[in-house]
Amino acid sequence: MAETTLTDTGGHSAQPNNMSGFVSDWSSDQRTFKNVPWGKAMMWVFLLSDTFIFSCFLLSYMTVRMSSTVAWPPATEIFALSFGGDPIPMVLIAIMTFILITSSGTMVLAVNYGYRKDRKKTALLLIVTALFGASFVGLQAFEWTKLIVDEGIRPWGNSMGAPQFGAVFFMVTGFHGFHVSVGVLFLILMARKVWRGDYDTGKRGFFTSKKGKYEDVETMGLYWHFVDLVWVFIFAFFYLW
Repeated sequence: MAETTLTDTGGHSAQPNNMSGFVSDWSSDQRTFKNVPWGKAMMWVFLLSDTFIFSCFLLSYMTVRMSSTVAWPPATEIFALSFGGDPIPMVLIAIMTFILITSSGTMVLAVNYGYRKDRKKTALLLIVTALFGASFVGLQAFEWTKLIVDEGIRPWGNSMGAPQFGAVFFMVTGFHGFHVSVGVLFLILMARKVWRGDYDTGKRGFFTSKKGKYEDVETMGLYWHFVDLVWVFIFAFFYLW
C-alpha cells in the first residue's frame, strides 16, 4: 500500500507506508526536518548528547555520595558567606542562581526582538545576557577561591569530610562553568554580527544565516537555556541535598 501526497506542481506522488516510508522520510529529509534550519536541528542533537554527559556526572555524584563511609561536608557551612557578621548560608549560590535565571529572561527577549528584526534591541539584550553569564563565571571563580583557600578543599582532598567531594564538585561545576564561558563568548560574537547588520544584509561569515533571518539567535538561545537548566539540577544536587 502507498499513500498519495500533493507535489509542488499540483500532481500526486506515491509515498511508501510503514517502515519503508519511515526510512524514506528520514533519508530524503523531506518531511522530518521540513522548515527546520540545520543549525537548529544540530543544536538539538548536541544538547541531547550533552544531556547524557551531565546525567552521567550527576548519577556518579549520587553514587559516590551514597556509598561514602565518611561524612559528607555540610553545604550550609562550606557555602556560607559572611558580610562582617555571622555567616549567611547559601547567599552566594542564591545570587549566582538569580543571575543565571535572569539571563534566561534577557535571552528570551533577545530572540523575540530578533524575530521582529529589531537589530539594536537584539544586540543590546545579547550583550546584557553575556554580562550576566560573565558575572556568574566570576562569582564561581570567587566561590572556588574561597573553598580552596579558606576551607582547604581540593580536587584531590577535603579537610571537611569525604575526600571525594572536592573531586566531584570541581569537575561538575567546572564543566558547567566552561559551558557558560563558551556561551558568553558566542553571545558577544553574535551581538557584534547583529549590531553590524550582518543578518539583515546576509553577509557571509561565522554564524551565518539567510538574509533577513535571525534564526541563529534562537539557536543560541537553545544552548543558553540548556546551560541554565543544567544549573538548576547542579544547584539541587550539590547545594540543597
